[in-house]
Amino acid sequence: MLINRYELIKNMNNYFDFKKHKTDFRTEVLAGVTTFLATMYIIVVNPTILSATGMPFNGVLTATVLVSALSSIAMGVYARNPIVIAPGMGLNAFFTYSIVIGMNVPWQTALGAVFWSGIIFIILSVFNIRTQIVKAIPEQLRFALSAGIGLFIALIGFTNGGFIVANKATLISRGALDPETLTFLAGLCLTGILVVRRFKGALIAGIVMTTLAAVPLGRLWGDEKRVFWNGVTSAPDFSVFFQLDLTGSLVLAMWPVIFAFLFTDMFDSLSTFVGVAEAGDLKEEDGSPRNIRESLIVDGIATAISGLFGTSSGTSYIESGTGIREGGRTGLTAAVAGLLFIPFMFLSPFLSVVPSIATAPALIMVGVYMIRPINAIHWSELDSALPAFLALFLIPATYSITQGIIWGFLSWTVTKFVAGKKEEIPATLLVIDLFAIGALALG
Repeated sequence: MLINRYELIKNMNNYFDFKKHKTDFRTEVLAGVTTFLATMYIIVVNPTILSATGMPFNGVLTATVLVSALSSIAMGVYARNPIVIAPGMGLNAFFTYSIVIGMNVPWQTALGAVFWSGIIFIILSVFNIRTQIVKAIPEQLRFALSAGIGLFIALIGFTNGGFIVANKATLISRGALDPETLTFLAGLCLTGILVVRRFKGALIAGIVMTTLAAVPLGRLWGDEKRVFWNGVTSAPDFSVFFQLDLTGSLVLAMWPVIFAFLFTDMFDSLSTFVGVAEAGDLKEEDGSPRNIRESLIVDGIATAISGLFGTSSGTSYIESGTGIREGGRTGLTAAVAGLLFIPFMFLSPFLSVVPSIATAPALIMVGVYMIRPINAIHWSELDSALPAFLALFLIPATYSITQGIIWGFLSWTVTKFVAGKKEEIPATLLVIDLFAIGALALG
């Protein structure tokens, strides 16, 4: 047994080249565990958001686990990068609130759009076209879109927590400080303290503590039960697998949706690759992120299988930086994190006890993380600041990531043209503008 273990570690050392990357087996495993703890909140949060479309919670949970596990392992073994892939925050909100609820699109059709965006994603990555397209998107807009999505996710969190409610007079206002909202606020405070103290696994710990705090609701105080015990384990739920509508998602009205999925995923993944590469010095000699082509191909495959399995688009996670801070430098980090997702495929009854007010603090914390690029926007240059602000503000204000993208792109083109900076309007962006105008025309 010891010989087998020794041979296994030796083979991994040769494959991942620990010596070249100045790491070892133990460091990589611990980094993988750390990354998993930082990203495992998606196991509960993703099905919580997507279930608002009518999709079964347990089915989406199974899909989330499988996409996260298979994609992360592929990233580690094929692309050999320490980056976890899972259904993306922001993308799941776009799927649920902008497409299914906002546009009244059946979730099966929306899954088809996810699948086709993944196929296009793979083609663009294989032929290195994707990197060129992303280069055409102004950096200032990328910063604004990330921050806008962060605000959108935080808004959803405050709404799920009952802290922000609809108001006919003022559109929105603060909700009543009832037992449910007070429980949410307590959970937000606890989660915030853990995050500030840099507690590993802070978000999932906050979800657990808020769930426990919600147990008395409807039992000892409040009017409605929020926590229901349904057991611990059960067989995986494959009810949403292969339920996508491949033909319905290809009608002309769905093309802007496919486009939006594609480009939002592009921004997320490429910015993650660049950020993680800088943090861990995981770069090629020319300064580009290590194994970027292989990583992008895996990212595209993750999106395609997301549509097949029954969840919103998979994308690279910036939380992978937590494992890199622990010394993770090779694909073994991502492979270990991916393997740790698998047991949770059998724990859907146990995880389904988590109410929306328990995941709400995690959503707000994710919003905090995602708004950080706002500091990089050139606010003193109005021809950049105006389109960036429109993209940033309109995403939460219209409850639509698509609207933020469309008006951000169009306003960038107009303001740069008026300012006499035509060189900052790439030809590719003009093509994107045509798609944006088409999206507005279609509705």
